[in-house]
Amino acid sequence: MQYKWTAMAIVFIATIMGSINMSIVMIALPAIFNGIQINPLNSFQYLLWILMGYGLVTATLLLSFGRISDMYGRVKMFRLGFLIFSLASILLYLTPSTGDAGALEIIIFRIIQATGSALLMANSAAILTDSFPSNERGKALGINTVAAISGAFLGLILGGILAVFNWRYVFLVNVPFGLIGTVWSYYRLKELSIKAVKTKLDLWGNITFVLGITLILVGVTYGLIPYGNSPMGWSNPWVISSLLIGLISLILFPFVENRVESPMFRLDLFKNKSFAYANVAGLLGALGRGGMMFMLILLLQGIWLPLHGYSYASTPFWAGVYMLPLTAGIFIMGPISGILSDSYGPR
Repeated sequence: MQYKWTAMAIVFIATIMGSINMSIVMIALPAIFNGIQINPLNSFQYLLWILMGYGLVTATLLLSFGRISDMYGRVKMFRLGFLIFSLASILLYLTPSTGDAGALEIIIFRIIQATGSALLMANSAAILTDSFPSNERGKALGINTVAAISGAFLGLILGGILAVFNWRYVFLVNVPFGLIGTVWSYYRLKELSIKAVKTKLDLWGNITFVLGITLILVGVTYGLIPYGNSPMGWSNPWVISSLLIGLISLILFPFVENRVESPMFRLDLFKNKSFAYANVAGLLGALGRGGMMFMLILLLQGIWLPLHGYSYASTPFWAGVYMLPLTAGIFIMGPISGILSDSYGPR
């Protein structure tokens, strides 16, 4: 009884910390660029990489880290994720340079931070599943979902508040939670899962998946940057090549996975309709929620708030405040949904 709630508390910290970092930088970008003395309009590629690099690295490493965790222990990899995330947050806070060098340092440190986040995210739900009995897993996963979704909105609020004082606080806020999670998980989490000792790492699956996702996102990123006389970069040969090679890699991925001895992702899982439709529903929900959040932030900070008398310096804070109703709704309904799923079934 005590252990399962200890595991829940540690996983909750990891999940909310990781999801906060998906959005906290988005709303604090003006303060960050001002702090490192860069004009974002003249350095659009840095803006895009600071925003997208974290999500790109997390997305591409999740499957690989999930397999590695099955092989070497979920709790061990989870602890390592906490440690990497905390060290990267300290490096981000201490970013020594300004100008282009400062922007590159932030991008590199964010990539390291995302590596830690991927280790945490790959193991969070699995640790909860190991710790809770089957009749309470819906509640446990519901609370964890609250942390994941509400963290994105809390990141907007925290970013808006902290950016008013100092842009470095946006990264410093992670450090105490990361250190607490590292120490707490080291002393209290137990390895309950059975290691898949006979499983091998799927090298070719990893290469095709990571290469495909990375090149497509790189192509989309640089397609948004002006090229020559064009306001967009879709005619750039490097963008076209990146998108084509990325697409070919992703097309090859399922063929590779059906032929290797230990695939990183079992495609036959999608034959289970519940699994397939649940993932489609999750993807559509994330697209709708993420797209709405991104557009609302741009609308509030760039148009609506300034037109209604708010100074540009105060728009990050007030944009975060205007997102509070969404956060409240998720906090209320997440645990309720989990409890109802335990009683009446997830469907």
